[in-house]
Amino acid sequence: ICTLPIPLSVNAHSVLNICCMKSICNGCNFAAQNRGILNCAFCRTPFPGNDSDRLAMVLSRVAKKDPDAINFLGEQYWQGGLGLIKNTRKAVKLWEEAAELGSI
Repeated sequence: ICTLPIPLSVNAHSVLNICCMKSICNGCNFAAQNRGILNCAFCRTPFPGNDSDRLAMVLSRVAKKDPDAINFLGEQYWQGGLGLIKNTRKAVKLWEEAAELGSI
C-alpha cells in the first residue's frame, strides 16, 4: 500500500473498504488484486457479496462508535444506499454524532 495522498476527487481515485472504513487508491487496489489479494488489503476481511452483508458490516462498526462508519451510514441514509430508505433526518442525526466523535 503506497500511503500517498489520494488526489481529489477522492471517490474517483480510491475505493472505500467498509470492513475497516479505510480507503485505498485505485492503483494499490489493482496491484493487490493482481497479486491475488482478493480480501481487504488492510484487515484481510473478505469483501461482502451483497448490500445486506455490507450494511451488517457497517452497523457492526457503528455499534463500536466508529465515526467514519457513522458518517458513512449517514451518507447511505441520505442517498438511499445499501437498500435503506432515504431518510434526511436520520442522516443528519448520524452526521452530528459522527462529528461529535471526531469525523471530519
